[in-house]
Amino acid sequence: MKQLTINGEKVLNVPNLLSLYRLLVFPVILYMALSGREESFVILLCISLVSDILDGNIARFFNLQTHFGAALDNLADIVTYAMALLGLFLFKWSDIEPHAWILYLFLSVFVLSYIVSFVRFGKIPGLHLYSAVSAGYLQGVFFFVLFVFGFYPWFYYLAVGWGAIAYIEKIFVLLNLDDIRIGVKGLYWLLKAKRES
Repeated sequence: MKQLTINGEKVLNVPNLLSLYRLLVFPVILYMALSGREESFVILLCISLVSDILDGNIARFFNLQTHFGAALDNLADIVTYAMALLGLFLFKWSDIEPHAWILYLFLSVFVLSYIVSFVRFGKIPGLHLYSAVSAGYLQGVFFFVLFVFGFYPWFYYLAVGWGAIAYIEKIFVLLNLDDIRIGVKGLYWLLKAKRES
């Protein structure tokens, strides 16, 4: 069986299929949200959040990381977390509204990181820094807990605050890179490698 390759990378693998699933299920989750079907929305969203955790770990553990996979995963992350935010606004806004300032801060930093990436490199920043990956896991667990068990303010501030810090780091990393590449752990490691070279 011939392996599908893009730019010399083998792209037909389990992590990429999980990312593709998240992209394909996105319209269904959107429909469930907009039609007020909270239970179906939560089930599909939680499956997507779990697949987000699985794809990256499988890619790293089995050495299946590719530039294509990083970009695909990043795009799938965007639509998955957009759906989580939509669900938050549609179904849980009464809990979130008194604490919305930190969410707005996070969203501003998040969008700014994409603007910086497009201005500097003209593409999606598929870096997967340690801070951003851990923030994604934390936010995934937060959304799961929010929709299944309820709102815990301390968990909200932890998840959203750590996300803001992670995307601030991502901006600094983008400003210090010559090009987007996979395997960048974080700003500390990037600056350390620059000092040593």
